[in-house]
Amino acid sequence: MNYQKELDKLLDRLKKEERVPKLLLHSCCAPCSSYVLEYLGEYFEITVFYYNPNIFPESEYTKRILEQQMLIGEMKIRHPAAFVAGNYDREAFCKIAEGLEHLKEGGERCLKCYELRLREAAILAKEGEFDYFTTTLSISPLKNADRLNEIGTRLAKEYGVAYLQSDFKKKNGYKRSIELSKEFGLYRQDYCGCEYSLTAQTVRK
Repeated sequence: MNYQKELDKLLDRLKKEERVPKLLLHSCCAPCSSYVLEYLGEYFEITVFYYNPNIFPESEYTKRILEQQMLIGEMKIRHPAAFVAGNYDREAFCKIAEGLEHLKEGGERCLKCYELRLREAAILAKEGEFDYFTTTLSISPLKNADRLNEIGTRLAKEYGVAYLQSDFKKKNGYKRSIELSKEFGLYRQDYCGCEYSLTAQTVRK
């Protein structure tokens, strides 16, 4: 499926109908969310949901969540975004990663991590009566948009709330996120977040 083409169709329809649906946007970090907020803020009333219990250590988590809040406060978009912080539940991440610690990034451990975060987003979207939920994760060149959309669509059926399918790296989304990061002086981390990706980054260096 061409996710960008389908998203363009939806956005055109919303514009013609002059509707502004409520979107719960799971954000992995401020830099990745920058382009998505700029892009979708024209069409949706967005609430950014920061739920990333995979991040290690806790000081890194604190640094990233503060960057996210700062960006939301400073970024000017058509429909100003709200913010919700999830729990920093390290036990939840460690539980899904158990037995998969040795795997490379992008493997089964990462897929379970995506689902952990998207499931929390789906639950909150259902409880908050949002029209859609989605994630910024697909903007990364290292993330598999097909698998993310498969997980999101499955959870959408399970919880009864629509998933906004996407591949935000399209239309130079990743490039634009780098530009916006420089514009707002955002901290850009050099590893995904968990202790295993941190170890892998250290080894590469």
